[in-house]
This record gives sequence, C-alpha cells and structure tokens, in this order.
Amino acid sequence: MAIGDKVTTPGHVQLGELLLGRGTPYRWRSLTGWEDLPAFDSGSTPRPAAHGDILGRLLAQSRVVTVDDIVIRARPGEIGGVVQQLGDATAVTDDEIPLVVQLDDRGPLLAWVRVTARAVPVGRGYRVGTITGAAVQLTASDPRRYELLEHTARAGLPADEPGLDWNTGEDLLDAGLDWATAANIDGGLAFGTPGSTGTLTARNVGNAPAHPIIEFRGPVSMPSLTNLETGDALEYDLDLAVGDVLVVDTGEGTATLNSTASRLYTASARSVPETTFTLAPGTADMAFRAAPGSSDPAASVAVRWRSAYW
Repeated sequence: MAIGDKVTTPGHVQLGELLLGRGTPYRWRSLTGWEDLPAFDSGSTPRPAAHGDILGRLLAQSRVVTVDDIVIRARPGEIGGVVQQLGDATAVTDDEIPLVVQLDDRGPLLAWVRVTARAVPVGRGYRVGTITGAAVQLTASDPRRYELLEHTARAGLPADEPGLDWNTGEDLLDAGLDWATAANIDGGLAFGTPGSTGTLTARNVGNAPAHPIIEFRGPVSMPSLTNLETGDALEYDLDLAVGDVLVVDTGEGTATLNSTASRLYTASARSVPETTFTLAPGTADMAFRAAPGSSDPAASVAVRWRSAYW
C-alpha cells in the first residue's frame, strides 16, 4: 500500500495502516508537536570580550507528536476489537513507521515515527462502547516533515550534438548541405540528435533542507555530482561496470554498491561529507561528471527527494 493512501480529508491521521479521524472509530481533538518547531541544540558560544554570542549552527532535536484526547467509539460488543486494533498499530518497535497528517487544505505531510507512549483509560466506557481521553505519543528521529510525493531527476554524462551533416564523404565531396525535402514532408536542415548537458534540476518547495538519495549507474569511472548553487560535490574514486549501481543516502551518510558493500572509503578529497549534501529550499542545478575519457552514454545519475518542511 502507498504511504498515506487512506488520508482523504482534513483531520485524517494515518499511523502505519491505522486511520484516525472522520469516518473511523477513533476521533481525536488535539494534536501537539506537529505544527510546532522542534527543540534545537545551539552551537553558539559567548563572545569572550564582547556582548552577545559567536553565532553557531542550530541543529534540531527529535520531534515529539502527541495525538491527544482520542475518543474511541464502537458497539459495546465490538469495543474490544477496536481497542485491539489501536494496540496493534501502536505496538513498540525498533523501526520507524510512516505518520501522515492532513490538517487543512495544504494537504498531507509525512514523518517517520516510533510509538513512545500510549494511554487508553479503562472505565465504564467499555460497557457502553465509548472510551474518552486516550492518547498516543510519537517520536520522529528526523524532525522534518515531508510531502508524500517523491521526485526524481535524471541526467547522463555530457555529450556533444552531432550537428549538421555537410555530406563531405568521398562519394559526396561536392554535395554540401542537402536542402531537399521528401514528398509531402516538411524539409529543412537536420541538426542531429540533441546532446546531453549532464545537468539536472531539483526543486525543494518546502522550508527545510532535504537530504536526497543519489544513484550512480555504470559504466562510469569516478562518478561525481556537483551542486552548482553551493559548489558541494560528491565524488567517488571507483569504476562502475554495466549494471553496477552506487546508492548514496545523504540522510544516513552511506554509499552502498549494489545494495551490499559500503564504498564510503572511495570518496575523493573534493567530496564533502555525505550528510552535508542537502537541497536547500528553492531550485538547485546539479552537474553529473566522470573521469576524463569516461563518456559512455549508458551511464547516468538519478536524484530522488521529497520537499521538506519544519
């Protein structure tokens, strides 16, 4: 199933496969921590001989989201099963699951969370089929929220255009350009197949930096991708054969060959740390390059990302 496939209207909250909100047995009244900024660690330090601080980076902590004052309703004979569904969906796990929230006409946003607390009051509500005051606390190790749609931009290595054919072969030495047109077909000069610039464009429409996933596909030697807006580059001193794929996850800081072997150690001296290669809000042009002489048209790079929001 697609992430957030059950979210169709404002007020819907989908945790994994469980939907809360309108049209479900689970109606919530309060959602804290979702529209708030997460807590930040400041790298600023006091100036030793002046007022104020030396400005440092702000690094966000985990985002804590609480779905509060949940009302659970079901027929008295079915309330146990409905509560069990909530319990199954909020079980303790080591891995994060998707949380999709749509508050208004802006559409849904996505975060990856783990359940860190759950409260379901036990009282007379069980007998009448209405339980009030339930709550679920969720913690996202990545405090950013993302749009559901994942974008992909691709590029090949730079390639020249063939240009005009002047027909200067041995048999056509004096032919020159062919201006003739076939019957019933618009003619004119053919400039050949367009070349490749080796560049691609990625647009982050959110307000937070996004970490892309980058896939280099062979055959190519020393593949690199440079953000032309910032000058940051990722470059790896290795040869990729036909069928080889090097996946660089900038969020996790990994570079994996064919889903099995780490190749972080092949990063060149001009390559920035993977986790610092981000897409700032706005548009970024990026250039795909390789070692001199490596120009196979089958080589490519793909950049995948979701726009990110605080």
